[in-house]
Amino acid sequence: MCCIIEKKNYFCRIFDENMIENNSDTICALSSPAGVGAISIVRLSGNDSVEIASSIISSPVKLVGSSPRVLHFAKLINESGDILDEVLITKFLAPNSFTGEDMVEIFCHGSEYIQTEILSLLVRKGASIALPGEFTKRAFLNNKMDLAQSEAVADLISSGSKESHRIAINQMKGQVSNEIIELRERMIGLISLLELELDFGEEDVEFADRSELQKLTTEILDKVSGLIETFKYGNAIKSGVPVAIAGKPNAGKSTLLNSILKDDRAIVSSIPGTTRDTVEESIVLDGIKFKLIDTAGIRKSEDEIEKIGVERTLNKIGQSQIIVLIIDSTADDEENLNFVKDTSIQLSEDQFLVIALNKTDIVADFNITHYEEFGSVIKISAKTALNIDVLCSLLTDYVKSLKQSDASTIISNVRHIELFNKAHEALTRAKEAIASGISGDFVSQDLREAMYYLGEITGTISNEEVLGAIFSKFCIGK
Repeated sequence: MCCIIEKKNYFCRIFDENMIENNSDTICALSSPAGVGAISIVRLSGNDSVEIASSIISSPVKLVGSSPRVLHFAKLINESGDILDEVLITKFLAPNSFTGEDMVEIFCHGSEYIQTEILSLLVRKGASIALPGEFTKRAFLNNKMDLAQSEAVADLISSGSKESHRIAINQMKGQVSNEIIELRERMIGLISLLELELDFGEEDVEFADRSELQKLTTEILDKVSGLIETFKYGNAIKSGVPVAIAGKPNAGKSTLLNSILKDDRAIVSSIPGTTRDTVEESIVLDGIKFKLIDTAGIRKSEDEIEKIGVERTLNKIGQSQIIVLIIDSTADDEENLNFVKDTSIQLSEDQFLVIALNKTDIVADFNITHYEEFGSVIKISAKTALNIDVLCSLLTDYVKSLKQSDASTIISNVRHIELFNKAHEALTRAKEAIASGISGDFVSQDLREAMYYLGEITGTISNEEVLGAIFSKFCIGK
């Protein structure tokens, strides 16, 4: 039993040798958006935060020795003794702060001059300007949150829809982390038993029943597979779903874009080939962000500019998750059908094709049955907005269908999915090794590899290069 506990502690330990040493410098930054506003927030974090902040405010306000999390009205004074601004100021003492260090937040007026002067004054008093993401990085290094939760902070800040906000909040609360903790604990138990057998190898003792081992490994593998499956939905929600509006010239693509946006965003003309380049706009429909891309009409042309436009159209179609193919109902039916066939052949299985039969306000009686084998078909009139709401529902329903009904945890981070895929490969090898009767030390190695990759997600195992890459993407002040 002691041997099991020792091995479990070994696999549970945090790899301190790979961690960055926490910087003891006091850092400062503007934590509200740059520019003029009513209020701006300047944040300090570090051992000398309270002392440095105290040195730039006039008496009788005293931060040193006062109670934390109390808002004080104070006057900021510069080195000449002149009043720089009237502010509200509060302090947080370690470990009860966002970073786990002593922190001060100053709520000043939103003048760019005042913001700059306060930061300059703090630097002259001994603080350093924070690097991008340095506050959150310190929170991670001080065990206020793990790496997956830290990344969710950035996702929360950049969330542009209700659903992306919901996913980011759940991840920040530890939803992904908790799943990984459970998976790693189950693998620790398997590894401990397998390696215990090695300690008693001469006695030919088998502590882990192979059928039970196979069952448990399969359960873990299925759980990882389920998490991987959620990425298609999670990434679409986080990044916004790209929707290419494509078709022949003068089919009504730009009119459709304007109709969905309810704004004259794209130029509309009866002259074919008006759109030479892509026009991109975002819209949130039922809590989901879509990136609508109006493209140049697809046709053969000798015009060099139009040829470039068509080439860009084909590239956008290849990059889009949804393709809305606009068909002019007043045009020749056979030509339309061939166009749909040619376009559908170029699409992958992961792309969703919507065939929008436009101008049905002119041609109301139009047969759609021979189009249905290629994708979802809908009759619309971009000009009169007929069935545009139905088209929008079709888009949102498709995205919602990507989410598995029983999926409570959603993976939306590209770094996470890469590591989950590596863990999946290692677990698959372990399962195959167990089935073929290979020695337990080889199985144990595959399980340890899977644990390693899962540990990289939460930062249980991390290194300076990975942390630098992650936090450099954050905004300064967070």
